[in-house]
Amino acid sequence: SAALAAALLVTTAAVIGTVLEHRYGNLHVSWPPLYGHWEPHVGPGTPAAIMVALAVVAYGPLLAARLPWRALLCTAWGTAMAWTFSLALVDGWQRGIARRLTTKYEYLQVIDPVNRFHDIPAALRDFTHHILIHSPDAWPAHVAGHPPAATLTFVLLDRTGLGGGAWAGVWCITVGATAAVAVLVTVRALSGEALARRAAPFLVLAPAAVWMGTSADGYFASVAAWAIAFLALAVTGHRPRSAGLASGLLFGLTAYLSYGLTLFAVIAGGVLLLGSRRLRPLPYVLAGFVVVPAVFTFAGFNWWEAYHLLVTRYYQGAGGIRPYGYWVWANLACTALVVGPATVAGLRRAGAAPIRQGVRTCLRRSAAEPRLALLVLAALLALLAADLSGMSKAETERIWLPFAMWLLPACAFLNRPRAWLTAQATLALLLNHLLLTGW
Repeated sequence: SAALAAALLVTTAAVIGTVLEHRYGNLHVSWPPLYGHWEPHVGPGTPAAIMVALAVVAYGPLLAARLPWRALLCTAWGTAMAWTFSLALVDGWQRGIARRLTTKYEYLQVIDPVNRFHDIPAALRDFTHHILIHSPDAWPAHVAGHPPAATLTFVLLDRTGLGGGAWAGVWCITVGATAAVAVLVTVRALSGEALARRAAPFLVLAPAAVWMGTSADGYFASVAAWAIAFLALAVTGHRPRSAGLASGLLFGLTAYLSYGLTLFAVIAGGVLLLGSRRLRPLPYVLAGFVVVPAVFTFAGFNWWEAYHLLVTRYYQGAGGIRPYGYWVWANLACTALVVGPATVAGLRRAGAAPIRQGVRTCLRRSAAEPRLALLVLAALLALLAADLSGMSKAETERIWLPFAMWLLPACAFLNRPRAWLTAQATLALLLNHLLLTGW
């Protein structure tokens, strides 16, 4: 029933969105609520995507239950990469991967044909002067819309000899696929290995992979996910000093990859709540957290000033035209497509667990399922906060990938995993073959 309700939400968003776009042209998407347009097609990735889907549906639950833990993590990473690469290659190598991050809105525009980051310290000091649309040499939309660590990632790739759209796309897919591993590590640390194993096939075969390849937000999702994973290890007693320091460093980097990912503080709060040793690692987390902000601040970049300029820039563009009254609920329809019907069904069960057992019971180490439910609901709360902010109107199938990854473990609550995995794979294949998405 929850999955059917999500299908109804998506249908309603599509119908009303199409009417609004045809009548007023104020949604700025061709196939509401998604950013993309109708273009049925197949490509070189089609056979591979189908084979990966069939293999995970047939053998995923069994292998997840029986493989040694480390082998499971490696298998999950490799399979997630295979799934994402194959879906991206449905659009072909050039259109699906090599050119995705080279369009006029993307990060590589400031590297080629003219490298505006040849002097990195000067570019950082001058960064805020180019955020507004009417400023001299205004940054492309995605460069202006993110702190400079996002752009610097591709600048540094270029300097190491991995320049161009192809290497950028491969980087985002390869690193982005590790997000599934980070979520598994977190679920095991906080809720036990059994639930992590049940969630593994769903993390691998997520419809989110349609946008993970190729989008920089897939890379952002992995950094944020590992920040949470190391925090979970730290607060459960697994090397609290080194894990806490690593978590803090990654949280600092996360804040300088995307302004909106500061909402990961909500998920981090949930992890702290579930941790059994909260206080010991906190000094190391805080020490690690200040490193990246300190480096960028000393280099001349002002995060708060840039964020306020971004808000102005957002409303100068499509964000000032797109109606909040539509997107505040249509964004949730996008999320339903990203996470798939299995996750929606799992979220319904996750919402019931704390109510049935009470918060105190949920915090006990023995209460595995309620603890997982609290982690998933913390991610849902962060996503809803992003939605209500009004700074995420449309394109949330890409922008909310970091949050969506933390909703997927709700699938561990489901029975009949193969049936639900089939639904997940079918949705992803239909989306990728019927629509030409923006990423």
